[in-house]
Amino acid sequence: MSTGQVIACDVGGTGIKAGLVDAAGRVSHAVTVPTPVVSGDGDATATAVLDRVAGLAADLSLAARAQPPPPVALGVVVPGLVDAAAGMARYSENLGWRDVPFAARLARATTLPVAFGHDVRAASAAEHQLGAARGHRDVAFVPIGTGIAAALVLDGRPVEAGGWAGEIGHIDVGSGLACVCGAVGCLETVASAAAIARHYTERSGRPVRGALDVAGRLDGGDPDAVAVWNEAADALAFALAAVAAVAAPELIVIGGGLSGAGDVLLDALRTRLETRLSVTQRHPRLSVAALGDQAGLLGAALLAWQRAGVTMRRPG
Repeated sequence: MSTGQVIACDVGGTGIKAGLVDAAGRVSHAVTVPTPVVSGDGDATATAVLDRVAGLAADLSLAARAQPPPPVALGVVVPGLVDAAAGMARYSENLGWRDVPFAARLARATTLPVAFGHDVRAASAAEHQLGAARGHRDVAFVPIGTGIAAALVLDGRPVEAGGWAGEIGHIDVGSGLACVCGAVGCLETVASAAAIARHYTERSGRPVRGALDVAGRLDGGDPDAVAVWNEAADALAFALAAVAAVAAPELIVIGGGLSGAGDVLLDALRTRLETRLSVTQRHPRLSVAALGDQAGLLGAALLAWQRAGVTMRRPG
């Protein structure tokens, strides 16, 4: 096994995670910084993100001098529509960019070989190789955070469809609310972690730090928390039932920030899924992601190690 390391960067809607990762999946010098966003200007946001990632890569390369050898590749994953083969970020509704040649620009800025991919599909690959989905051939990985998406592995192969597969966050669940994508009624408008926190505050007049705060108020019978949570769970179950009917995964792995709710979330989804799926449809098992908030970072590292010609494996 290689004793080297790669630089991994997971670009999210609100934060960028970065770190050095060795071929056994051990992360060092991990940092999280805010994602720079220039309101209303996708091109400027893309440039700011590229500059931030290049700066993080330079800092981590410097840190690697204390634990040589130097990094052999850079892996970067981003949200939205991604053409991994072309190294292009085609579109992100939350960050506003279009057709950004991430891989080429970062290769010039860092002089490192660059592996580029989609954040959710990369996190799914990490869960499949290192986490909760190991040993399963038909899996849907569904992170619920700032947005909602799905990555599908069917018959052991990831489904990409040119970068278009898995956009379940924009299934119309009938909320009637406008979405940042331009459509109305999207799943993300009621069931993303951001939407749950926002709707609770709007309904109750009491601010919360996030969706997990709303989940924590369920035990006390807070009627506003119950109403917002039930609305989100109903919408999620509707979308997951559609995924189950079409793709028939044996396992659905829930990731992202909302997965921190654990059984409070899984029990609500299990009950609702059972009522929506018939005997002619596969009833998937539900699980929380094993890699937590490191799934995207480890997914970026997997891509970087593949770029370097090395298979990343955790001991045992």
